[in-house]
Amino acid sequence: MLQGKHILLGVTGSIAAYKAAVLCRLLKGAGAEVKVVMTATAKQFITPLTMATLSKNPILVEFFDPENGQWHSHISLGEWADCYVIAPATANTIAKMATGVADNLLLTTYLSARCQTIVAPAMDCDMFAHITTQTNLQTLRSHGVIIADSPAGELASGLTGKGRMAEPEQILALIAQTLTEKKKSLQGKHFVVTAGATIEAIDPVRYITNHSTGKMGYAIAAALATRGAEVTLVTGRTALPTPEGCKRVDVLSAEQMYNAAVEAFTTADGAIMCAAVADYTPATVATQKIKKSDDDMSIPLVRTKDIAAALGAIKGDRLLVGFALESDAGVESAQGKLKRKNLDFIVLNSLTDSGAGFGVDTNKVTFIDNTGSTTLPLMSKAEVAEQIVDKIETLYAHSPQR
Repeated sequence: MLQGKHILLGVTGSIAAYKAAVLCRLLKGAGAEVKVVMTATAKQFITPLTMATLSKNPILVEFFDPENGQWHSHISLGEWADCYVIAPATANTIAKMATGVADNLLLTTYLSARCQTIVAPAMDCDMFAHITTQTNLQTLRSHGVIIADSPAGELASGLTGKGRMAEPEQILALIAQTLTEKKKSLQGKHFVVTAGATIEAIDPVRYITNHSTGKMGYAIAAALATRGAEVTLVTGRTALPTPEGCKRVDVLSAEQMYNAAVEAFTTADGAIMCAAVADYTPATVATQKIKKSDDDMSIPLVRTKDIAAALGAIKGDRLLVGFALESDAGVESAQGKLKRKNLDFIVLNSLTDSGAGFGVDTNKVTFIDNTGSTTLPLMSKAEVAEQIVDKIETLYAHSPQR
């Protein structure tokens, strides 16, 4: 049900913390990878050893490990997670979430998380019914947080009423439903994705190209389609199968890719320029195979059309994402392209980073936009694609006019 999904489980100081252990076991059984963040008070109700054993990951409580000084980055945790589930969530934690208080690792991670957050309240019935708690829950709902329904029943105080934490099986189902619905979050949107390398003919036999395999672009196209978007994939030559749900347009040269991308963009809501397009092409193409001789040979090259810049000039309110592969001065170069080509953000990857670049299944990228930059750890290209699409969704959420 949740195979390969990253679930961040937050546990706060409630008697219902024992249910977090059951939830963790259910998540693991559903195929998810689970990391657990606990408040200091939560340790009084359930031990970190129990949660570490069940999650198969170290438990995070403080901002750093006092024994070795290792920093626990709330930003990295928020980027890692596909869903952040806080169960149980006390009235105190809910109030802090609603007002932006960030005085522990669990809360700073909430403020940094880009994924969907689910909260399972757990408290006595009077606390749950209090107008302050209900106002705080409504505030969280207005911020997009999903609140797991608190059923009525016997409480730890001996009273009966609403405030019990939802059962772990119910929360598991809610997580699965939420992540499934997320896949259709771009329904009605049309994106153009360019991928792969172009081929610039020298003669009928020889050509100029590069090492791009198209893996990153195809992963982005697949991630967009999975979330319900209509995708036109303009692709250079590759051995990759067409991602399900994508319309594929095959091209060879930079000129052909330019024409196909511009045409597809006329009806699109946005474009992701991931292809490795040749910057130069032979000025003339020989009609016959060039014969070998003992002399050196030079091939005059002319500049190709810049596809991203062309789309940036006509994009208006539409979304445009670029890529930059650099071997030196990467950030400065990418920042220049961001402004020059009118991009919403640019994805920088470096040839100097191990595991990144052409021909591998992993990548290490930095997102750069007008507000700054965010560097992601090394991860699979499929995971990078999900992060890119997450950022695209965030941009749409912040700009309803798109």
